[in-house]
Amino acid sequence: MVVIRRMVDRRRAYTAIMLPGEPPKIFPTSDHEHSRILQIYLQDRPYEDVHNDFSDYEIGHCPAPRAGDWPA
Repeated sequence: MVVIRRMVDRRRAYTAIMLPGEPPKIFPTSDHEHSRILQIYLQDRPYEDVHNDFSDYEIGHCPAPRAGDWPA
């Protein structure tokens, strides 16, 4: 499982990439660079054993409306 997180302190922002059994890789990144890392590693489609906010919470997923959801 790959874990990618944004870390921010008072002066800089960082991206942390963590793999099981490996020391975390933490490096300074801009918001644009961090977004690109997420796009490359996580956001193209769901993968087995890859968990992120989009897959865990279905962000961006819009279920089809049901008949009773709309006013008549």
